Amino acid sequence: MTDQPSPARVALKWGGLLGIALILYSLFLFLTDNIGNTGLGAITYLLSIVGITLAMRDFRTLNGGFMSYGEGLSVGTLTAAVSGLLSSLFSVFYTTVIDSGVMERMMDQARERLEDSGLSDDQIDQQMEFMQMFQSPGLTFVFGIVGSIVLGFILSLIIAAFIRRNKANPFE
Repeated sequence: MTDQPSPARVALKWGGLLGIALILYSLFLFLTDNIGNTGLGAITYLLSIVGITLAMRDFRTLNGGFMSYGEGLSVGTLTAAVSGLLSSLFSVFYTTVIDSGVMERMMDQARERLEDSGLSDDQIDQQMEFMQMFQSPGLTFVFGIVGSIVLGFILSLIIAAFIRRNKANPFE
């Protein structure tokens, strides 16, 4: 009987690699002042899809070419959780220690977009107050991790359906 590979071990490996890729991409966005650009931000979804897919394929290879849907779901979600932890830590560190003015610039960009949309000054002020409530480092960190886990779970539901490969005899 062969040893079963651990979904957690595979997720730590690929979550770490995905986390580093997301950190490097976030650093690029921070340095080019494109952190609020939704088009460029969408690339993080592509990186997550690639990272989760590679993690599941690695697990399947280590498991003798087989992976159940549940194993794929756990590998993918754990991979996203690890990468979310790393990238959220970096984002909080960057915005509080390295460049504390990045949040203010993001708020200024948001105000400009709201003004361009034709909202009244009262509505803009109300929305800006609401956004300000969620600018604390603690909430940024928590929402980053929770958002990564939810996104990873949803992506894993889809990716695992395509990558899974069940054994012919489930009792082996």
